[in-house]
Amino acid sequence: MFELASIIILGILAQWVAWRFKIPAILPLILIGLLVGPIATQFTDDGSKFIEPIWNGSRGLFPGESLYYFVSLAIGIILFEGGLTLKRGEILNVSNVIVKLISIAVLITFIGAGIAVHFIFELSWKISLLFSALVIVTGPTVITPILRNIPLKRDISAILKWEGILIDPIGALFAVLVFEFINAKAGAEYTSIALMDFGKVILFGFSFGFTFANALIYLIKKKIIPHFLLNVVTLACVLGVFVLADTFAHESGLLAVVVMGIIMGNTNLPNFKDLLYFKESLSVLLISILFILLAANINFDDLMLVYNLKSLYLFLIIVFLIRPAGVLLSSINSNLKFNEKLFISWVGPRGIVAAGIASLFGIKLANKGVPNAEYITPLVFMIVLGTVLLNATTARPFAKLVGVFLRNSSGILIVGSSSFSRIVAKYLKDNDRHVVMVDNNQSNIDEAKKIGLTAFVADIFSDDLQDNLELSDIGYLMALTGNTTINKKAIENFAKEFGENGTFRVISPEEMNDPENNPKDGLFSHTDDYIKLVNLARRYPEIHEIKINSQEHYKGLIEITKADPDVIPIFIKTKENSLEIIPSDSKDLEVEEEYKLVYMGKEIDSSNSKKITQEDSIKEDEQLSEEDVKNRN
Repeated sequence: MFELASIIILGILAQWVAWRFKIPAILPLILIGLLVGPIATQFTDDGSKFIEPIWNGSRGLFPGESLYYFVSLAIGIILFEGGLTLKRGEILNVSNVIVKLISIAVLITFIGAGIAVHFIFELSWKISLLFSALVIVTGPTVITPILRNIPLKRDISAILKWEGILIDPIGALFAVLVFEFINAKAGAEYTSIALMDFGKVILFGFSFGFTFANALIYLIKKKIIPHFLLNVVTLACVLGVFVLADTFAHESGLLAVVVMGIIMGNTNLPNFKDLLYFKESLSVLLISILFILLAANINFDDLMLVYNLKSLYLFLIIVFLIRPAGVLLSSINSNLKFNEKLFISWVGPRGIVAAGIASLFGIKLANKGVPNAEYITPLVFMIVLGTVLLNATTARPFAKLVGVFLRNSSGILIVGSSSFSRIVAKYLKDNDRHVVMVDNNQSNIDEAKKIGLTAFVADIFSDDLQDNLELSDIGYLMALTGNTTINKKAIENFAKEFGENGTFRVISPEEMNDPENNPKDGLFSHTDDYIKLVNLARRYPEIHEIKINSQEHYKGLIEITKADPDVIPIFIKTKENSLEIIPSDSKDLEVEEEYKLVYMGKEIDSSNSKKITQEDSIKEDEQLSEEDVKNRN
């Protein structure tokens, strides 16, 4: 009881430390596991560990191979949760690169790392290839927190996130095939057996994942599953699919749950947010337990096997030679720039699947007396810990060094998904701006999704809102709800992240009637509040553009929008077709010739704006003349 409670408490403590210092949780988790496990044996009187994962006759948590059953099921749940977060729209521009990363780059890592460890540590080819199969994977448990802390282009984030989740079952499959190869003592018929096993994994993994995902979607949409049982029924289905697929084809369970997660994550499910939150919470708990258990399960003597310069050489070859080679070859003829390829090459931390399967296979082979098997677990943990430590501490400065760090993110977060907000968001998307919409009204979000917008049901008052949104290239906020409190809360939440010049909101009716106290974060003009915006969107749901000839011409256009309730200014489009948000003090905005005013409502007669501009000039001249007369007197 003491050991189990200690693992959970220490795991959650490690998660808090990771959140507080913005590092992947795997780093403090593995360190804690090593401290309470192998390192503790150097300080206890009887040479025992503080936490003993496997039952050894007198103490321990899991008897026999039950630890590895727990590890397998937990990894399945974690990968399912990762699959839920993968969206088809993210990979439209980079799907070719992702496919090559999980095929060409996998083979490069498998062959390259195998050769490296064979000659550096003089291990047998069987053990060397098992090691290389295990370090193929780049875990989503460590990629995600790194990406959250670095503003990057969506394509780069999408590549790293999809690779991290899709490559896990592939790495597990390679490891299983090599493991079976070792157990079969490499008979001549093994090649045909391996091909059959590979085909079975693909067949059962995809078929079970696809079938059960659609069955569960049907049950949820028909409300056959009550809301209070939704999370636990889904959990039971994931575990059932994992075990069932694994029964038909060993290690196809990982692929099945990933496929199941992707299908469900790309379906418009009711209460999806609740399901995702539950799975995230469960994944955090499982990851906390797993890494401490697996790190504690290593023996001190095994650690000393890799405590030498050979490990450093192997690490450097994998990180600085093999990983870049795989990425560069996989991104040939892609739209990625060279600096983007360099960054993807740099970020390749290994995660839970590598650690879990390494522990399982390493000890199994060591117990069977296979030569060099004792190297598997400590070598893999060395790569996991080293890559996580390297990427967690250097990914952000390296992104700045190679120029992929988005200092001026152009994406826009829109709070509120009313008819007006959707029209504006669609215009932005059609003009190549990344737009994310949030609203606490499900029907509004559904309408946004129907026209192809990225939209989420979210509560602006939620503490974890920013953790659950992909904001890597978002640099602006537009709060467009009819509730002034919500709009101001949105500004408060994101002002630190986007800056005072990146957060805007619709003015309130009180502010509209008081132009002297025009708020700095006001939108469009001080004569347009939420009611006017929505009413206009109902009557004139169109956005127009008109060319600006001069600063005076622009002022004339703004005067028209103030005088005509059927016209509201929204953006300024520059010569380079970039868009600038118009603040409520829009008259003072600096423009140049050939800029365009983007507005909603009925079309403006450009001649009227010229007339107003001329009248303003006459008034200014008259005022100057009066001043001249006074000065003369």
